[in-house]
Amino acid sequence: MPAKFALVAVVGALLAAGILAGCGAGNKRNAAAITGGDPDRGASQISRYGCGSCHTIPGISGAHGLTGPSLAGMANRIYVAGSLPNEPANLMHWVADPHSVNDKTAMPNLGVTPHDAADIAAYLYSLR
Repeated sequence: MPAKFALVAVVGALLAAGILAGCGAGNKRNAAAITGGDPDRGASQISRYGCGSCHTIPGISGAHGLTGPSLAGMANRIYVAGSLPNEPANLMHWVADPHSVNDKTAMPNLGVTPHDAADIAAYLYSLR
């Protein structure tokens, strides 16, 4: 495993465990650091891709969907998609191509680009 990915995995695990927990702007900085994404752009992308039609997502106007799980507290979860360790690379992979993780998932493949997936993950990891 390349050193960069090992570092991202370790930081992601620490964040998921709450060891690097912060508040407010600190959450956004930590989320950006571990994902390489921008939480503010992520919020825009979440709206653009319509994620709130299926998920309830704090801070996203109109995101009150009930088909998928609430994404509140995503940074504190142990798993992504019920089976992947909650690490930035796994969350970005799931967001970009959910059917490659679980071909029976109800989550649609929305054509999320890798860049947008990093931004979306950054926003979701800012949710404590």
